[in-house]
Amino acid sequence: MWEARAAQGRGPELLEWARERSRVLAYEPERREVFRAPQDRVLVLTWWEADAFDAELPELPEPDAELITRPVHRWRFEAVE
Repeated sequence: MWEARAAQGRGPELLEWARERSRVLAYEPERREVFRAPQDRVLVLTWWEADAFDAELPELPEPDAELITRPVHRWRFEAVE
């Protein structure tokens, strides 16, 4: 999971940036979804056929500092049900 908050007024730009970058990862995930939320937040979820915690997986990079209000948050999860 990748989540970032856009700088004031730059939510659409961050959303487009995340859409583009998530399409050009080193290799394709099984599934990918891009979301937006209040306060110009953007979330990208990717599903991989790999160990969620130990695998070397491609990650979306950090956007240019002017596009975001804070560092990107990244988490890995695994399905339990």
